[in-house]
Amino acid sequence: MTNRRILPALLCTAALLASLSACAPGDAKPTHSASPRPTATAEAGAALPPGLSPSELKALPTASFNAVIPGLIAAPEKAEIRTAFRLAFDTAAYAGDFRTPVALIPANNFLGEPTVVVRVKTRGDWSLILTPARKQLPSKATAADPAPAQSAAWVPTRLLRVSATLTKRVVISTEEQKLSILDGAGRTLQEFAVGVGTDSTPTPTGTGYLQARYLDPAQGQEEHRIQLTSLHATAADEPYDGSDGGLIGIHYQSTAAGAVSHGCVRLSAEAIAAVDALPLGTPVQITG
Repeated sequence: MTNRRILPALLCTAALLASLSACAPGDAKPTHSASPRPTATAEAGAALPPGLSPSELKALPTASFNAVIPGLIAAPEKAEIRTAFRLAFDTAAYAGDFRTPVALIPANNFLGEPTVVVRVKTRGDWSLILTPARKQLPSKATAADPAPAQSAAWVPTRLLRVSATLTKRVVISTEEQKLSILDGAGRTLQEFAVGVGTDSTPTPTGTGYLQARYLDPAQGQEEHRIQLTSLHATAADEPYDGSDGGLIGIHYQSTAAGAVSHGCVRLSAEAIAAVDALPLGTPVQITG
């Protein structure tokens, strides 16, 4: 996100890894499995819906980083995130009515690695998870249908498998141009100066998480892995003149201070190493 070629290069890298014919990571060919059949619950919350057939599941739009899926839910601005999960298999994600399937969450992401998700709320047999897709484009947003930085959807809790316990979180202040790593009690463990978006291409606020990381030799990132968050730009559809869906990344850059980016967060070598040491799923809260 520091320049206009980083995430387009990601698309090509993902295409190579997924053996695709085009730069479209969301088109990877996961193994589809039917959703579980309804089960009774003694807890408050809607009953699980009938399972989808493999063809019905495959027909759903994939919740990839460059997808726009109107049926998704705007995620809360703040959330307590303590656990990272992977999915037992490809599954449908549901709208707020708990009946309408709106997206496919693949078990493996565009890198061919297990998809990491985090939960922000539970209700009966359901978990509200954050997704890497957009709910709405900024150019089409209205007061009634805004374009949030982070989307969410409901999935059956039984499909989640614990992948990591999260004991730290990342807090980024765009006003102070500072990144802090906090422990579970809110104590600051490390603090770094960072570069953030300009006035015309601002870094969005909201709570997301570290969803994936990768090296990009094409952009000189052979040592410091780019950290992809689940958050998206809210001021423009493609503020980086690419096709990355306005995804917000955290990455190394020699100029890592001031309002200098297209919306991503620029870090020094020391700072990116500290973020890279955190497990995927670590929450990232961006404040103004």
